[in-house]
Amino acid sequence: METRTALIGIVVENPDSVDQLNAILHDYKKYILGRMGLPHPAKPISIISIALEAPADTISALSGKLGALPGISTKTIYAKV
Repeated sequence: METRTALIGIVVENPDSVDQLNAILHDYKKYILGRMGLPHPAKPISIISIALEAPADTISALSGKLGALPGISTKTIYAKV
């Protein structure tokens, strides 16, 4: 199965969605290479980056599930190789 390397950027504006977000990420843990989360120092938001190695449809499904949560925005970028 062919895989892609990708980065999902996540902006969390609704802290009530964090438990659901973490549960979804846990479901995809075998594809996650690394995760970094930063609280914004001046605004009530958090920024999370997720590095992945997974089939393209799996990456799209994960990004879609996360982006469907209230107060969660995502953007996915793919490596060219």
